[in-house]
Amino acid sequence: MAAEVVGQVAPAERGATRIADRVVAKIAARAAREALPALPAEAAPPHATVGVRNNSAHVRVSLELDYPSDIGRQCGAVRRQVAERVEALAGMEVPEVAVQVERLHSAQARAAAQGRTR
Repeated sequence: MAAEVVGQVAPAERGATRIADRVVAKIAARAAREALPALPAEAAPPHATVGVRNNSAHVRVSLELDYPSDIGRQCGAVRRQVAERVEALAGMEVPEVAVQVERLHSAQARAAAQGRTR
């Protein structure tokens, strides 16, 4: 048996670290941005909302994508990256990442708008 050090608090009595929902949301939004290729200049950055219960984070990410593109592949990459980063940085399980595509930016519409003169 190991001898107890005087003045040291037992692990069970030290307390717990709580990470605020808004911090987890920032981690998730940053992870979503990392998972996406370069976005159009007019696209808003990804935004995340998070609900944390019992060391489990339920994440909803809203983002804008370029079109045409493989939307399903991009959403899948966002889900994987968000789950991995939140688990690694916040130490929380992520059973659910809902991805909501708010807007699609058309490359054809951008090209047509650049060709117009007023």
